[in-house]
Amino acid sequence: MSVDDPEPVWTALRLVIVVLSLVMVILGVRVAVTRRFPTAWVRVAHLTASQRSQPVRLGAYVALLGAGLLVPQVPFLIPVPHAVGRALFAAALLLLISAVGGLVLLRR
Repeated sequence: MSVDDPEPVWTALRLVIVVLSLVMVILGVRVAVTRRFPTAWVRVAHLTASQRSQPVRLGAYVALLGAGLLVPQVPFLIPVPHAVGRALFAAALLLLISAVGGLVLLRR
């Protein structure tokens, strides 16, 4: 083990974030494409009538949020040049801003 090796706890935490982000992306795309909410999601989330009528927008919000969490983890798990890491971080910020904008539109 050298000084440059990442700590195993941080690597495990990043892998958990990657898995949860992938689940969010898959679930969001599934809801957006099928235009149906999973029954467990409806029970737990207590969606209002206006939110239940917009599954595509809510699915896109969840998928963008998952992608926004997934993209910044790439430079930590795969060696990439510094400029690519910065570009991925900027793309993640754009994804998260888009997700928040979609949520604001959904709440109206």
